[in-house]
Amino acid sequence: MAVKEILLLGNPKLHEISSLVTEEEKEDLLPVIQNLHDTLLDFRFRYGAGRAIAAPQIGVFKRIIYMYVNEPTVFINPELVITNHEKMEVWDDCMSFPDLFVKVQRYKECTIHYRDVHWEKKNMYLKDDLSELLQHEYDHLDGILATSRAIDSQSFALRSQRSKMGKEGGR
Repeated sequence: MAVKEILLLGNPKLHEISSLVTEEEKEDLLPVIQNLHDTLLDFRFRYGAGRAIAAPQIGVFKRIIYMYVNEPTVFINPELVITNHEKMEVWDDCMSFPDLFVKVQRYKECTIHYRDVHWEKKNMYLKDDLSELLQHEYDHLDGILATSRAIDSQSFALRSQRSKMGKEGGR
């Protein structure tokens, strides 16, 4: 397949809400999933970061998240459930603004219900950095960027300033 262009901060399409994938569309998803995989690995090679990507970031406005942490996982039509209301502050980064970090609050724990590539229902419990990661990607499906979740007007930093951000700088 192919490495796709990632939509960047300022592109109004990033604020569009993605639609549900229907069972009839599942066969058409394989090229999209491959493109998400290729694009994620290319970004990881270029920036040394990147664990997940949402389909809207490559201009596909369907509710799909591709995560590659130890092994690839595809979340189709995910539903996020907060299982603990304890929050944490993190410096969030994003493929759509690769040189910027944004300090946000995220829930420490969540569960995600989704369908896999075989259209089987799955659940995954996530905590800490993986909880934050999936909340970030899930936001993309609803057209929400981390910049909208900044704690305050001083919660922005350039990647070049990462060493000054403390131990929680970036994911």
